[in-house]
Amino acid sequence: MEIDEAVRGCSDRRMRTKYANAVYVVQRAFALYPFEEVAFSFNGGKDSTVLLHLIRAGYYLYKKDSGDVAEMDAVKNCPLRTIYFESPCAFPEINSFTYETVSTYGLPLETIHSDFKSGLEGLLKEKPTKAIFIGTRIGDPNAVGQEQFSPSSPGWPPFMRVNPILDWSYRDVWSFLLTCKVKYCSLYDQGYTSIGSIHDTVPNALLSDSSTEKIFRPAYMLTDGRLERAGRTKKTNHNIEMNSVASNGMTSIEGEQTISRAASIIVVGDEMLFGTTEDKLGAALCKKLHAIGWRVSHVAVVRNEIDSVSEEVERCKSMDDMVFILGGLGPLHSDVSLAGVAKAFGVRLAPDEEFEDYLSQLMGNNYTGDRNEMALLPEGITELLNHKRLPLPLIKCRNVITLAATNVDELDTEWDCLLDTQESGLVQAKPFVSKHLGTTLTDVQIALVLAKLCLEFSDVYIGCHRISRAGPLVVNLTGKDNQRVEAAAEKLTSTFEGQFSQVDSCK
Repeated sequence: MEIDEAVRGCSDRRMRTKYANAVYVVQRAFALYPFEEVAFSFNGGKDSTVLLHLIRAGYYLYKKDSGDVAEMDAVKNCPLRTIYFESPCAFPEINSFTYETVSTYGLPLETIHSDFKSGLEGLLKEKPTKAIFIGTRIGDPNAVGQEQFSPSSPGWPPFMRVNPILDWSYRDVWSFLLTCKVKYCSLYDQGYTSIGSIHDTVPNALLSDSSTEKIFRPAYMLTDGRLERAGRTKKTNHNIEMNSVASNGMTSIEGEQTISRAASIIVVGDEMLFGTTEDKLGAALCKKLHAIGWRVSHVAVVRNEIDSVSEEVERCKSMDDMVFILGGLGPLHSDVSLAGVAKAFGVRLAPDEEFEDYLSQLMGNNYTGDRNEMALLPEGITELLNHKRLPLPLIKCRNVITLAATNVDELDTEWDCLLDTQESGLVQAKPFVSKHLGTTLTDVQIALVLAKLCLEFSDVYIGCHRISRAGPLVVNLTGKDNQRVEAAAEKLTSTFEGQFSQVDSCK
């Protein structure tokens, strides 16, 4: 069989291992389920093209091992029931490649024009279907929590999802396609690296020819598989943006600047709780968020325990736009931050090939432990935020970003890189402005005035602190409208003529 011969004869040891594991899953599926009750979901993309040929190879080997060698031509093509969900938003090239491929390999095609769930419900009512081969890979949005054999989700028609290439990377996919020299959709030679609908897919800009923006290199030339989806355009809900500011009569841009986003900061470290050291990074990060117009709603220091991290992440991730974790990263037994994040999202830690490559380049042969342990990241929800100034990418899991800084200087660098990385989600809004006024008046003397001032200037935060009990009282006024902050300050100082003076924020 040509696929089996091509892979087993190649020099790529990793490819041979991935292939052997995948065809074993295929063979196992055919051993568990009757052939007529198994189907293959094909969409014309690169992943399902790989899966098609793995199914062909696996079925051939299954029949060969069982001693059934009759009609080997039919066995080589594996005439498995094939499901195609045809969409009016699909690229014409995808449709034509799909029908051409089906014809080439004699696949009995069942075209469905409804959505995936409704289509499956109708399909399973007409024909018993116990298992469906699907080209899901780790990193796909629907891959979270799946195994190579995974029952369908609650509320869906009952069938077994068979995922032979679940642990394959972008590089593995192209290694297989090029090694086997099989035909794939022509869009991949035009710079498309991940194909969705005609409305949300463009060629990957990272493959653009430097001499012209209209010529792109083939998809297999993308060197960083983590950027596979860089050609998927992000949808913006303009209605939500407009509705959020319509009552104020502002434009969407003005509204975006004044919307206050909230963040939580979680500092992981027993050393802070024991009083061995003090947290300087949390305070520094608060100032940085404040400077880009973000409000910090919560700062917590937790123990180096998975459950402690998990409980805090679980509490913060649903309340705030972003959660930042400081500390607890590395190979030590106390480095539990990522395990805590994984538990909070209900996923497992799984090896990440791209992150392992970065670790290997950084450490070389100087690392004596199990390098794979440091490359275990929360499965299916992790995005690596790479920047040329960073030795390792920062790790983002949905709206949780884990920072690796150990001091303020390192935090400065990581923060600048985050702001320079669109995928970080750190939208810069209108910054807060502050005014700090000091007085020797007592709390009792100014309490009533401050209470009334809070009511009159509800859009300005008014707080107080003392450096010492005998020292001056500092009133802090913070908001996004400088005129309102100044007006509140003027109202306070005029009420107590000559009793207030401006001070630095640190006093």
